[in-house]
Amino acid sequence: MNIKINTGHNIKGNEVLIAKFSSTIKEALRRMSDHITSVQVHLSDEDGDKRGKNDKRCMLEARLEGHQPIVVTDNAATLNQALDGSLVKLKSMIKSIIGRQRDRRHHKTEQSATELIFPEEK
Repeated sequence: MNIKINTGHNIKGNEVLIAKFSSTIKEALRRMSDHITSVQVHLSDEDGDKRGKNDKRCMLEARLEGHQPIVVTDNAATLNQALDGSLVKLKSMIKSIIGRQRDRRHHKTEQSATELIFPEEK
């Protein structure tokens, strides 16, 4: 899983921030990382130099094999909180997609087995 972190002009994207956020993302998505090819992170401060409530924004764009990109966004008081909120949303969406995929495969397997046991009479 490739992780790329982009920061807005009001956010200092230093090596410490990038390493910390990359580590947090890898750990949060560890169980589903086989399905994810890449994650792009976009961090921004909506109010710039002004102080505002929930003005830190984290947008995550995940690419899963064989699927359209998934995009989630969260706003919070800090970048860490915004990242955590985005990760909760992203994990939920990925679990749902993987679950639907698993259900489709299971349904096809059941259907094939039924056809072998009870072939249609022609």
